Amino acid sequence: MANTTSAKKATRKIARRTAVNKARRSRVRGFIRKVEEAIATGDVAVAREALKAAQPELHRAATKGVLHANTASRKISRLAQRVKALAV
Repeated sequence: MANTTSAKKATRKIARRTAVNKARRSRVRGFIRKVEEAIATGDVAVAREALKAAQPELHRAATKGVLHANTASRKISRLAQRVKALAV
């Protein structure tokens, strides 16, 4: 357990940041899930719209440090590839 005042404050800050990051990560997963479900149903229009909504969320998560920038780009790329394949 933290003994000093600064260490106690640091643990409070960490707890707050963890909660925010957890919410952001959960939100991103929800957007990804919507794209995955649209791909599974085979609905091209819905999949495109879901991908269009998921892209900024993934980039925002990368900007905020929840995801690594390359991870976000990779996920977007792979989802876009699958949506494009669905259209063909």
